[in-house]
Amino acid sequence: MGLRSVFIFLCFIQGCDSLIEGLYCGKQNCYDVLNISRDATKGEISKSYRRLARVYHPDKYKGKDGEKKFISISNAYEILKEEDSRQDYDYMLDNPDELYRNYYRYYRRKVVPKVDPKIVVTVTITVVSLIQYYVWWARYNEAISQIMMVPKYRLKAMEMASSQGLLSKQKKKDKRTKEEIKEEENEILRKIVEENADIRGVYCKPSVVDVLWVQLFIFPYYIYQYIVWYIRWIWRFNIKKEEYGDEEKKYLIRRHLKVSQGQFDAIPDEQKEVYFEREAWILDNFKVLKEELVEEEKRKLANNSKYKMYRRYMKNKGGGRMTFED
Repeated sequence: MGLRSVFIFLCFIQGCDSLIEGLYCGKQNCYDVLNISRDATKGEISKSYRRLARVYHPDKYKGKDGEKKFISISNAYEILKEEDSRQDYDYMLDNPDELYRNYYRYYRRKVVPKVDPKIVVTVTITVVSLIQYYVWWARYNEAISQIMMVPKYRLKAMEMASSQGLLSKQKKKDKRTKEEIKEEENEILRKIVEENADIRGVYCKPSVVDVLWVQLFIFPYYIYQYIVWYIRWIWRFNIKKEEYGDEEKKYLIRRHLKVSQGQFDAIPDEQKEVYFEREAWILDNFKVLKEELVEEEKRKLANNSKYKMYRRYMKNKGGGRMTFED
């Protein structure tokens, strides 16, 4: 015997009603409470509620059950005035045997808070933007700290600071502690490094313009710029057959490399010069150059002692082999 058959059997013994105590209007029908039909419009529901509320308001109605009736009327109105809750109530009336689903639909609407989707989207974008900005600054500070730990860059920064008279030359007469003097010196050197270091790619100095909120705001402008740029490109280079300028060559090389603008900026200038010398903005030339660079990298690896040891290990023992040999 299935669950549905058991439920019907219990309904036959105990009596089964579409109106459930504790759900919606309880054993009362919400439509009957407001004296309206099931096909009543929103306007008719509001009109009936206002009329009944005036009659059974506790300040006017002096009967013993006045407050109870007023609460029932208000509850019925709250259920039927919203389209979603009204649909759930109508579903319960039409499907009284689906007891668990009716409980779920009722308490889902009761428990889940009603939050405007606009607020959710706004808060989400704001949080993502703040995280973006924090992570970018953390990367940038990490890059600056790493540069300051490199002896040659630190010495260069000290030379520049000394030439500008930023470092104290009479440390013995300084009454401050060594820790305070060292902290001030590190701050000066850090400022020198920040002003002169050429940091590109993901570790570059963050800008507010790059966060998600600003990018979404100026996105239509980017679309407009791209359309204008694309039409101009077609006109100049496809129709008029003009020669490519340096910026256009850089764009074509970057497109062949399939990298972002930030990744392209991080490529050493010497490597970019090679691309320009070999006219890599032309696709056929780029393919030839790419093959040559791959072969050159293979030759370097073949002459690398550590790579030879790795290849020997992979050949003799393999990456997935377990052994007790030393």
